[in-house]
Amino acid sequence: MFEGATVELSGVDCTHGRRTVVRGVDLRIPGGERVALTGTNGSGKTTLLRAILGLHPLAGGTITVGGATARTAQDWDLRRRAVAWIPQRQAAGRFPLPARELLHSSGAFDAAMTAAHDLGVSSLAARPLHTLSGGQLQRMYLARALGCVAAGAGVLLADEPTAALDFAGQEDAAKLLTDIPVTLLVVTHDRALAARCDRVLEMAGGSLREITSREEDAR
Repeated sequence: MFEGATVELSGVDCTHGRRTVVRGVDLRIPGGERVALTGTNGSGKTTLLRAILGLHPLAGGTITVGGATARTAQDWDLRRRAVAWIPQRQAAGRFPLPARELLHSSGAFDAAMTAAHDLGVSSLAARPLHTLSGGQLQRMYLARALGCVAAGAGVLLADEPTAALDFAGQEDAAKLLTDIPVTLLVVTHDRALAARCDRVLEMAGGSLREITSREEDAR
């Protein structure tokens, strides 16, 4: 089992307007466990990840990371340093921000550059983000997340991190993601990535159920 912070959700509800999109979710991910979250579009997967980071407000329940609950602005700042994040739709921004600056924002530039090299995009570090292809931008965000881990993040949340990659890129990214010594919660439709995780959960109508785990497979 890898090291990493334990993530616990208890009775978590989230809404979009009057519509409940996450309902009564209870989930405990022990430190170092790798969990894949599957389900149809609109089932609440992305909202759940965003709620862990405080990017979507809770309508009910609690979320702790490493035993800590975030309430104040300082708490949320600490949470976002403890939890690395790969969003589903990577933003290039409105300004010509060089990819190098995205990697710098990880807090561990050398580690992020090493990851960018492993992902085949280190030569693009001087390029503005908006000039990169979807796959190249996704690799840069993955490299940044690996830099965040090197800077001390104990949890990695990833939302469809292999979606814009070709088959070879998907395999490389899946291996990198599941080899990182942190707690991993990844939203994915990539079966190969899900198969590398310890547990696979399905979200439907805002509720969560477990599909399979390594322990069940062993039996």
